[in-house]
Amino acid sequence: MKTRGIIVRNFSHYYGQVRSLNNINLDVYRHEILGIIGPAKSGKSTFLACLNRLNDLIPGSRVEGKIEVDGQDIYGPDVDVVALRRKLGIVFATPVPLPMTIYENVVFGLRLLGNDERRELDRIVEDSLEKAGLWNEVKDRLHTSALKLSGGQQQRLCLARVLALKPEYILLDEPTSGLDPISTMKIEESLRQLKKDYTIILVTNNTKQAARVADRTAFFLMGELVEIDETHVIFTRPMDKRTEAYLEGKFG
Repeated sequence: MKTRGIIVRNFSHYYGQVRSLNNINLDVYRHEILGIIGPAKSGKSTFLACLNRLNDLIPGSRVEGKIEVDGQDIYGPDVDVVALRRKLGIVFATPVPLPMTIYENVVFGLRLLGNDERRELDRIVEDSLEKAGLWNEVKDRLHTSALKLSGGQQQRLCLARVLALKPEYILLDEPTSGLDPISTMKIEESLRQLKKDYTIILVTNNTKQAARVADRTAFFLMGELVEIDETHVIFTRPMDKRTEAYLEGKFG
């Protein structure tokens, strides 16, 4: 039986008077990869930002409706936003390695939290890089600059940095948009493995990627959730003509 981790009900988001998300209703199940597709400016990235409240950082941002994560209203007055963002770690489209070693990139957040126990940090670095599919490529140069890594390696390093903080959910905002096919394949392989231990929400402009890795797929258009279903259903017999038109490349 599927267990719901995230419940979104009648959720809308505004930038000032401009509505970016309109009355979103969906569930995210534990240990699934939920793909979110749609044309540019359809609200996909905004939805991710609302899930871990990065939208709070934008002046004029406000919300209506409810998002519950593991039964907690994340916009409730007693929510620890820092803890929420650890629980729902996010990886962006452009990798942003810190100007320090590979090792220090992975443990950066842990050091901020006061964890300086070397043996524990060593274990976490290996585990996080292994899960991100990067360990074998960098294990002999952990103390060299992360800026010397390739783009694909840098993106997997950013994923490892998130994993080091022990999230329960991983939010991915077009993580392979600027990567070559081999780097994309490695990240997709990592996601399939990570699903065993994490719940993943993948925003992607690559419909083929959603078809390859997502268990279910949601189609967003102009701030609205048009439909959501098992991925094979969405891609073979969508219920809405707008979804069908998007998948056929007729817009966006």
